[in-house]
Amino acid sequence: MARVEKATAAAFEPQQALTAAYVVAYKGRIIAERYGPGVTPHTPLPSWSMGKSVAATLMGRLIQEREYDLWEPAPVEEWKQPGDQRALIRIGDLLRMSSGLRFVAPQDPDFDPSRGYPDHLYIYTGAIDTVRWSLTRPLQWLPNQVGRYRNSDPITITHLVQKAAKRRNESPLQFPQKLLFDKIGIRNMVLEPDPYGNLMLQGYDLGTGRDWLRLGLLYLQDGEWNGERLLPYGWSDFVRTPAPAWAQPIYGAFFWLNRNGRWPVPEDAYFMAGSGGQYAIIIPTHDLVVVRLGHYKGQPQGDAALKRALSLLMEAVPQVRAAWQPNTKAN
Repeated sequence: MARVEKATAAAFEPQQALTAAYVVAYKGRIIAERYGPGVTPHTPLPSWSMGKSVAATLMGRLIQEREYDLWEPAPVEEWKQPGDQRALIRIGDLLRMSSGLRFVAPQDPDFDPSRGYPDHLYIYTGAIDTVRWSLTRPLQWLPNQVGRYRNSDPITITHLVQKAAKRRNESPLQFPQKLLFDKIGIRNMVLEPDPYGNLMLQGYDLGTGRDWLRLGLLYLQDGEWNGERLLPYGWSDFVRTPAPAWAQPIYGAFFWLNRNGRWPVPEDAYFMAGSGGQYAIIIPTHDLVVVRLGHYKGQPQGDAALKRALSLLMEAVPQVRAAWQPNTKAN
């Protein structure tokens, strides 16, 4: 525990790291927890693209309840016209950010700012109907051929979640709380909609350190909670399997992968991530979930601080199971 305490201190050093929340669970129990000035265990913090992992989990819940099938073509009315190749996009392709939709982003290797404002930013800043904008984008590639970080894909998945809510006569805005959060004790998560009532899980979400810890624990337990199966058997393996259309094995299904050694933890670790240094890292070999949330401008120092903290944790916590290898031949 002395090393665990050193790791906790390291996560907050230097002050410029602006770490706001740091929570660690080992074998399902919190062994480290600390907050920055003005932050408590009940303070929702901007979590940005960690919300994409919430979208994956909500879809997993609906697949478990047989509302959808992972490998069925995404049931999007706008894509069902004769000859429209977008009808080939499967739910699994969307989750792997491999839909092929043309959705320009500043991080694209071929991004040209002279060609206009990128879609990736427009859906945050344009006060538009984000679902309509995303569903009307044309194909740039055939599905499952090229993996790119595309906000259109989580927006489409969230749209399908809200469609399921309407089929059940549930409130689309309250549905995530009933479908998922109430099941695992999340009480403080805030999911923000656009002006048209579409939840923006590609990045407009706020959660506490403990909220994200609970979501990480759900994955560490392969989708079971208090004896109830909430996600399909093997869902955790699906989200941490490298997406085959991506050039590098760094992305799964709305989760990032540690296959490139980004963090000083085993390579089969996987994580939720959001801009400004927001992370929930799942380390199955050590039965650990590590959550770090911070203020945006502190990210460079915050990432370095988290790396030091994780190194110390690896010295403190014994390995409890062998590393996992994905089946990359599936789908």
